[in-house]
Amino acid sequence: MTRLWAGLVLLAALVFAASPWFTQGFNGFEPDQFPVPQDNPPVQPAGFAFAIWGLIYVWLIIGAGFGLLLRSDDADWAAMRPPLVVSLLIGATWLPIANLSPVIATLLIWAMLGSAFVSLFRVGDTDRWFQQAPVAIYAGWLTAASSVSIGLLLGGYGILSSTWAAIVALSIGLVVALVAQYRLHRAPEYGITVIWALAWVIVANTAPFNIAVVGLCVIGIMAILALRGTDTE
Repeated sequence: MTRLWAGLVLLAALVFAASPWFTQGFNGFEPDQFPVPQDNPPVQPAGFAFAIWGLIYVWLIIGAGFGLLLRSDDADWAAMRPPLVVSLLIGATWLPIANLSPVIATLLIWAMLGSAFVSLFRVGDTDRWFQQAPVAIYAGWLTAASSVSIGLLLGGYGILSSTWAAIVALSIGLVVALVAQYRLHRAPEYGITVIWALAWVIVANTAPFNIAVVGLCVIGIMAILALRGTDTE
């Protein structure tokens, strides 16, 4: 079974990475997908932030390939594989759904995050750059993306103003990130990826300058960096 799961991880990573080729792509929800159009919502990172998907796709494939070729029978890799397969297969369906329904897409991305967290917390102690790192950056970006989705729903359905929607959603994401990073006591790649997302939220809120959102992001970045001192390699 360990060899089977090793193969399934690689297959799921390839399908996940190929999914943008079969859809129109995704750089954030379209404004008119919501009852209250979300034009430049403050919760959403600047467009270049989404370039991290290329790194995530490649690193997941490399890690999965390494695991299949050289660690297919390694018990240290076994526990993290099934939940990662689940997360990646959900992710393979996410893009076309996101282009149709932000609500369903939000539910799915939280399911992706949950299963990615299970995998990350089960990651073994060997082959850090092939086993831990790709899952950590994947989970880190999903943490940011899932909170952004919440913010877009809150603003897009008129529940909160755009700024308050961003503050609430980013606060949720930061609580998740800080608890996860503290409980992990390793995988700094996770926190670094969340910082990447927060930095691009700051960029998106510089013109016009949104002091509330920028201030929250700065506090979040400082808090994640402070936790780095409690991590172990």
